[in-house]
Amino acid sequence: MKNFLKTSDFSRDELENLLEAALRFKRGEDLSKPLNGKSVALVFFNPSLRTRASTQVGIYELGGNAVILEPGNSSWTLEHRENVVMDDDKTEHLKEFACVLERYVGAIGVRTFARLENWEEERLEPVLSAFEKYSGVPIINLESAMHHPCQALADVLTIREKFGKQKKNVLLTWAWHPKPLPMAVPNSFALATAQMGHDLTIAHPSGFELDDELMQEIKNQAEENGGSVEISNDVNSSFENVEVVYAKSWGSKNFYGAPEKDIEFRVDLRNDWIVDETKMGWTNDAIFMHCLPVRRNVIVTDSVIDSANSVVVDQAENRLHVQKAILAKILK
Repeated sequence: MKNFLKTSDFSRDELENLLEAALRFKRGEDLSKPLNGKSVALVFFNPSLRTRASTQVGIYELGGNAVILEPGNSSWTLEHRENVVMDDDKTEHLKEFACVLERYVGAIGVRTFARLENWEEERLEPVLSAFEKYSGVPIINLESAMHHPCQALADVLTIREKFGKQKKNVLLTWAWHPKPLPMAVPNSFALATAQMGHDLTIAHPSGFELDDELMQEIKNQAEENGGSVEISNDVNSSFENVEVVYAKSWGSKNFYGAPEKDIEFRVDLRNDWIVDETKMGWTNDAIFMHCLPVRRNVIVTDSVIDSANSVVVDQAENRLHVQKAILAKILK
């Protein structure tokens, strides 16, 4: 495995192998130390709790050493664009940054959110692509503008633990949030769910469609793996008889770079697009999922997230195990 950038870079069988490896780590059946004597750089352009803690702990448990770098804080500000005159606030170019790091470490994890400024530019993953281009060691995507594959792998592992390998009716529902958020988590969850062959419904208000090209990839993966994909703008009917509810908010492509317009557009959606007991009552005893952090009583009510059907902490724990599986595969 050279890089881990998005789940669709791998076949379903390859993802299944990673899930099985993660379960062996989780059950204590694999106590190997494939990172013994090795270091991994973790580059965080953005805040993190679960990603940073789980990856750092995972590296330690595999016998390795984590080097944490925060450009603009614990390391120099970085420029990723080519052929630019660096006379602004950027101190170092990513070319040198990546080339120096590869002399020290066996892999580089990168967390670089969408800035929500230029859709056509950010959907091409400029920062992550620059790391991939300039680095001679594997790159692990710890959330980028378009994808969060480590989270998605933990999500499908959680579903696997609760239901086995059975095909399930899965709902990915948009939820109201006071500001527009990136699309990486819903993108990756939908993609990984399709790769696992589940029947997926994506519910969102009109105007909050995911990327067209990515949606075609999601539909292709579902068809290839025996699943299906439906889109719904009806928040209520979409909950009927589903077995998995995954809530996440994201911004509209139509107002990318104009957050004040997005906020105005969504103002009347707050009361309807929240996961509450009433909606969960229409499901087939569904589990509730969210990547965290979550705004209680905005995205989901206390009664739902605190219920026995909530698996959000299980998802967070599984980040540790899937990232150990990824690291072991890349660096063994």
